[in-house]
Amino acid sequence: MTALNAIAHTNQRLTGAIRRGVRIAGCGSALPTGTLTNADLATIVQTSDEWIQQRTGIRERRVCDWSKGESNLTLCTDALARALADAGMKAADLDLIICGTITQDMRCPSTACLVAARLGAGTTAAWDLGAACCGFVYSLNVAHDLIKIGTHRAIGVIGADTVSSLIDYSNRNVCILFGDAAGAVVLTGTDDAAKGLIAQVNKADGAGWPDLYMPGVDSEIPETADRGVHRVGCLQMNGREVYKFAVGTFQELIAETLQKAGMTADQIDMFVCHQSNARILEAARERFGIPQDKLYVNIDRIGNTSAGSVPLCFDELVKAGRIKPGMVVMFLAFGAGVTWSSSLWQI
Repeated sequence: MTALNAIAHTNQRLTGAIRRGVRIAGCGSALPTGTLTNADLATIVQTSDEWIQQRTGIRERRVCDWSKGESNLTLCTDALARALADAGMKAADLDLIICGTITQDMRCPSTACLVAARLGAGTTAAWDLGAACCGFVYSLNVAHDLIKIGTHRAIGVIGADTVSSLIDYSNRNVCILFGDAAGAVVLTGTDDAAKGLIAQVNKADGAGWPDLYMPGVDSEIPETADRGVHRVGCLQMNGREVYKFAVGTFQELIAETLQKAGMTADQIDMFVCHQSNARILEAARERFGIPQDKLYVNIDRIGNTSAGSVPLCFDELVKAGRIKPGMVVMFLAFGAGVTWSSSLWQI
């Protein structure tokens, strides 16, 4: 093939990609069997059901029972298996598996590779994407664009975290928030060019890392940190600063995404948001005048499940018939890094 022919071939492929749509062909989720209530936490650390609910909106959270073999890998595998079944596909039909997670059971190999092996995906490409609570939304945007440009036909996208494995349950500021969950979607190309991303935002500010991080060695703990609380191998959080960041950034993220799309909040059928704190979600809902039935909340019974929260919410909404083909849906997340991301879809 000559250079001119190669350029023509590329232009033809890209022109075809513009006409190609991307659809969410299936979704699934997985929750561990263990439940940790506010009353349970009150027996471990000085807190109460009333105190936790007032500050977070959480009543209980789901946590892995490691003695039963539950883990990040089992949740990821189950979630993608259910998404594939929903799509009427097999793992070998996928070109790629992306797993948004920061709580891999093993540092190496990736969780995505292990999921591929368990589901019989053969030599399907697989990798993990680490963006904390933004892991799923970042991965969703990447997967969409790979299919849109024509290099991939079908991609499994998982969002999952088992944050309970990183928690110091004597740290009241952290232990009340987090739980474990996984969710997944299967994306495929479609001849309907109207389907897929309308707009997306992906951002990060690494300077904010000391407010939400997990030190691997003692030297990674900031000099200003309270050494009595900040421990190696455990998630650390400056709750006040994270709350301030999240309230402002979350609302700005919605506004920027709407501006990119040339749309208004009332044109969005459903906001599928990272479940960080019920007060943060409510503040955003009030600012944009979003009806309660358009901004889904499950943090009260699930807790903050990091990268697992957005795909879990999506799966619950689809299964309940509250998200249907033809709707406009905005996915939103923010988390450690610090990171924030959106993905606005024509479903």
